[in-house]
Amino acid sequence: MKTYHFPVVVEIDEDNVYIVSCPVFKGCHAYGNTIDEALESLREVIEMCIEEQSLENVNQFIGVREMEVTIPISA
Repeated sequence: MKTYHFPVVVEIDEDNVYIVSCPVFKGCHAYGNTIDEALESLREVIEMCIEEQSLENVNQFIGVREMEVTIPISA
């Protein structure tokens, strides 16, 4: 057995549903009513992604950045 560590992005939508994704794998997303539920679902999705593709051919995660965008306010 070998243990891997993957980055996970956590968001919450307007219905208070947690959306989690692993940017290393294309289309690797899951959701849940709690963070723990979403992460457990994502673990299963990651395992499926690993079965379908080699770990040598995955995206390389670089990091997360924040970008400032100024939008004019209409009168």
